[in-house]
This record gives sequence, structure tokens and C-alpha cells, in this order.
Amino acid sequence: MSDSTPRDEPRLSVGQVAKRADVAVSTLHFYETKGLIRSWRNTGNQRRYKKDVLRRIAVIKAGQKMGISLSEIQETLGQLPQSRTPTKEDWANMSRFWQAQLDEKIAYMMRVREMVDGCIGCGCLSMKSCPMYNPDDIVAKESNGAVWLEQPEQARAAKNCYDKEN
Repeated sequence: MSDSTPRDEPRLSVGQVAKRADVAVSTLHFYETKGLIRSWRNTGNQRRYKKDVLRRIAVIKAGQKMGISLSEIQETLGQLPQSRTPTKEDWANMSRFWQAQLDEKIAYMMRVREMVDGCIGCGCLSMKSCPMYNPDDIVAKESNGAVWLEQPEQARAAKNCYDKEN
């Protein structure tokens, strides 16, 4: 937190950052202790931030909303340069670390959206389609949990098999 920022660069107070980023001041302090953002102290011992901290906070919030842990966010933000404001290319390189993970989450959410009103192979046998697709909970022999949400190819195979028989 040393004052190594050029004198002509805009500096934001903790209150300004909190307001503009729509987070509590305590959140900024927490992010700082976790190494997610950086500040420095001015001659009056007040925290100051470069304006690019606003984008970092927006990315942190977006990552959290998508279910990415703070430690993963910290690791990913660590790919960005600390000595200068990240460029578009820097952000693009950083985002590649999340793309596969986000694609996987999106695919899972789509499966849930499409399958949650039918048999998902969880063993409850409470849906009308369960006795057809999962008679006597035969799926339990394969695995535990909502098997067909986790392994959609097995759900398709079971449903295709049933549909061919009937």
C-alpha cells in the first residue's frame, strides 16, 4: 500500500469505490486482505485506489455470482499485471481460464432446466415418468445421486431404450 501511483492518475477514496462498485466498504477491505484488489495510503493515511479497481471488483462480483470461489478468482486475477492497468488483451487472456468452467456450468444449468420436471434418476420414484425410465430405481445400481443430471448420456440411453420398447 505504498504511494507509487503517478500524481496525475485519478485516485478514488474507499467511499467512492464502494459507492461506484455497489459494495460495502468492509467488502473492499476484505477483498484487499485476500489480495484481490490493491490500494495505497496517501499522506493523510487514507486509502486510495486507481480507477481500474472498479473493473476488478466487477469481475470479482460476476465470478462470485457464477459460483466461482474467491480463491479461484484470486488465482485468475493473479494473471493480470499489477504494475499497470490491464489491457483488453490482458482481460481476454484472464477470461480464458474461466471459459471451460463456465461452459460446463451452463451445460449443467441447461440440463437442470430441461430435466427437473421429469425423472432425473435420483431414486424418489415420485414422478409419473420414473416407473417408466427408472423402474424399481435400477439407476441406483449404477451410481448415487441424481444420476441423470450428472450423467445425461445415461438418461438419454435409458429413455431411448424405453421409447423403442413402447
